Amino acid sequence: MMSIKDNITSIKQNINDIKAKCNRQDEVNLMAVTKTVDVDKVLEAIDAGITDIGENKPQELSRKYEIIGDKVRYHLIGTLQTNKVKYIIDKAYMIHSLDRIALCEEIQKRAEKIDKVMNCLVQVNISKEESKHGLEEEEVIDFVKEVSKKYKNIHIKGLMTMAPFVEDEKQIRSVFRGLKNLSIKISDLNLPNVDMDTLSMGMSHDYEIAIEEGATIVRVGTSIFGARNYNK
Repeated sequence: MMSIKDNITSIKQNINDIKAKCNRQDEVNLMAVTKTVDVDKVLEAIDAGITDIGENKPQELSRKYEIIGDKVRYHLIGTLQTNKVKYIIDKAYMIHSLDRIALCEEIQKRAEKIDKVMNCLVQVNISKEESKHGLEEEEVIDFVKEVSKKYKNIHIKGLMTMAPFVEDEKQIRSVFRGLKNLSIKISDLNLPNVDMDTLSMGMSHDYEIAIEEGATIVRVGTSIFGARNYNK
């Protein structure tokens, strides 16, 4: 059985191989998704070179932050309820699930109080699956324009999506390509406080395709830590 360190080394090598194949010179960041992962294993991953971890639940991000501290950058990758923003506003490096104005209002209010500009990604439901959160592709440009105009303490750094959990590579690829194309359209608008340098897409089962289609952050959990018991 491979160790966490071996897994990380192997995935990073794989990322470099895919980048070489695609002639990509830019960076692709391997984020370790630490949902249900114990702190000792997270520390093991950090020791093996992980610089960014992703948590689904605000309280869990907050708990790990209190123990681990600033050895790593914390990303909130799950759905964020407005009443939970207060737990992570001073701890998160980036929020990957910006998807509604009510959430912008709360982030703005909390970030302004502590004089922080919060890095955020707009979550887009490219695949239009009912089970997935995020804005419909057609809503994103108007949403980004509104955030750019009204919320000075929110810095939109890019977009995030999830592909359907299917075997069909074409279907997966079209979702990732759709997000990349949308990011180019938004980038061309040159909006204040909006960059499109971050595309968070791809997980353990599909990160190779995501990198080929332009991902700059891949969110990998199972391939680093092994299968987990989500009923814990």
